[in-house]
Amino acid sequence: MERYRRAYRIKKKKSIFKNRFFWFSILILIILGSVFYFLFFSDFFQIKKIIIAGERKILKEKIELLVEKKLEKKMLWLKTKSIFLVNFNEIKKDILNNFPQIVKVEIKRRFPHSLYIGLEERLGAAIFCQEDQCFLLDKEGIIFEEISKNESNFLRIKTIELKEKLGLGERVIDGDLLSKILEVSSKLKDLKIFVEELFLVSDEKINIKTAEEWEIYFNPKGDFNWQLIKLKAVLDKEIPQEKRKDLEYIDLRFGNFAPYKYRD
Repeated sequence: MERYRRAYRIKKKKSIFKNRFFWFSILILIILGSVFYFLFFSDFFQIKKIIIAGERKILKEKIELLVEKKLEKKMLWLKTKSIFLVNFNEIKKDILNNFPQIVKVEIKRRFPHSLYIGLEERLGAAIFCQEDQCFLLDKEGIIFEEISKNESNFLRIKTIELKEKLGLGERVIDGDLLSKILEVSSKLKDLKIFVEELFLVSDEKINIKTAEEWEIYFNPKGDFNWQLIKLKAVLDKEIPQEKRKDLEYIDLRFGNFAPYKYRD
C-alpha cells in the first residue's frame, strides 16, 4: 500500500524564479536593452557637430540646415540623432538635388558625435547662352550657375535650337563634344585666332566667330585635327594676315578642301 501511494505522489513544480535560465534571459535582455539605449539614445552618440569641407561659393549654413533636418529620427516614439542612424544616401541625394553646383558628396562618421561632409563643386569650363540667359557650364556639359552674359573669362557657346526652359543641373551639351570644342579653342589661340563665341548650328556644323568678326565652320563629326591643319594651311598660303579682317568665313567641313569667302 505504501508503494502504491509513493507511485502516485504529485511532484511539486519548481518556481520560475528559482530557474537559472529565467534569470539568465532577464540578464541578457537587460544587457541588450542597455546597449540599445547607449547606441541610439544616450547623449554620447548624439550628433552635435557637422563638419563641412570643400565648399567655396556655396553658403555653408544652407548645407548645415539641410543636413540637420535629416538627422532626427524616431524610434519607439522617442527622438534621436544617433550617429548610427544617419542615412548617407538620402543626405547625398538631397544635397545634389538642392545644390546643382555640387558634383560629388562624401559623408563619414567621426565618432563619437561628429559628421563629416566633403563636397566637390563643379568648375566652370565654358558659358552656355540662350537668348539673354547665360550659365556656367562644367566639363560634363552641365549648367550649374546663372551668370552675366558679359562674363569674358570663358568661351561662350550658343545654340540655334532653343529650349523652353533651362534648369540648373541639366546637361545641355555632350561632354565629349565640349572637350573637343575647348581643345579646338585652345589650338586656335596658338594660331593667333581668338574666339569670340561659338554657335552649335546642327549635328554637322559648328560656327566659330573670331574676334576679327569672321567665322570658321567646323564639322563636329569630322576629325578636328585635320580641319585645323587645313585652316593653318589656307591661312599660311592664301590669306595674308592683313586680309583676315576682310574675311567672311572659312569652311573646313568638306574633305581636303577649305573654301573661304571675303566680305562683299
